[in-house]
Amino acid sequence: MTAALSARREAWRRAVYRFGRSGLSVTGLVLVLLLLFLSIFGPWLAPYPEHITGSISTASRFGPPSAKHWFGTNEMGQDVLSLVLGGARVSVLAGLAVVLLGAAVGTVVGAVAGYAGGWTDELLMRLSDLKLTIPGLFLAMAVAAALGPGIVNMVIAIALSWWPGYARLVRGEVMAKKEELFVTAARAVGAGPGRIVFRHILPNVMTPVIVKMSLDMGFAILTVASLGFIGIGVKPPMPEWGLLLSVARSYMPDFWWTAIFPGLAIFLAVFGFNLLGDGLRDVFDPRSKR
Repeated sequence: MTAALSARREAWRRAVYRFGRSGLSVTGLVLVLLLLFLSIFGPWLAPYPEHITGSISTASRFGPPSAKHWFGTNEMGQDVLSLVLGGARVSVLAGLAVVLLGAAVGTVVGAVAGYAGGWTDELLMRLSDLKLTIPGLFLAMAVAAALGPGIVNMVIAIALSWWPGYARLVRGEVMAKKEELFVTAARAVGAGPGRIVFRHILPNVMTPVIVKMSLDMGFAILTVASLGFIGIGVKPPMPEWGLLLSVARSYMPDFWWTAIFPGLAIFLAVFGFNLLGDGLRDVFDPRSKR
C-alpha cells in the first residue's frame, strides 16, 4: 500500500514538473485561474455594479476609455468594464455547466455502450452518429429558439449537442479496459455490471475525459457567446459577452471600445482554456512519459 501510494505521488510530481516546464501551459493556467476568479467575484469588483443590473447614465453615453471609465461607456452610459466583469460570470459559468452536463451524459452513454456491447452499443452509437450529422451550433440554435431565451435553456440547448464526443471517447476506453485483469477479478468476486463500470472502470478512464473537458471549455464559452450574439441566449439586462458584442456592432468603428473589450474577453477565455488543455494533454499523454 505504501509503495503504491509512493508511486502515485512520484507520478504526480513528474506530471507537475512536465507541466511547469511549458511556459504556454503555465500561461493558460494563470489565465484560467484569473478567469474563474473574475467569474466568481467580478460583480463585486466592478467599479459600477449598478450598471450590471441595468442602471443607465445617459449623460455619460459613449465616453472613451479614461481614468474614470477604463473601458469607456456604451450607448446607455454604462461602464463597459463593469459589464465585462459581470458578463464573465454568465459566460464562464454557463460554459462550465455545458461541459459538465455534456460530459456527464456522454460518459454514462459511452460507458453503457462500451461495456454492454451488442444491440445496446449499436443503438446508442447510431444515436450518437445521428446527432453528429447535425452541426452542433445549428442544433443549439434550434433548441434554444424552441425553449425560449434564458440561461438555463441556453445551457440545455448547447449540452444536447455536446455529449456525443464524450460518448465515443468513453466507449473506446471502456472497451479497452473491460478485458483487463482487474475487471475479471471484480467479476470473480461477484460484482455486478453497474459496480464494475462505475467503481472500477470509469475511475481508470477519466484522464482523457478531463483533458477533453479542459479543451472544450473554450469552445463552450464561444458557443454561449454565439447564441448571445444572435439574440437567443440570455435576456437583457443581464450582461453576457456575446450580447455585448451584438449591441456594440451597430456603433463600430466610431465607438470601438464598446466591442473591442468584450471581444478581447472572449479571446482570452478561449485562448487560456486551449493552452491549459494542450498542457494537460501533453502531461497525461503516455508517449510524453520518460
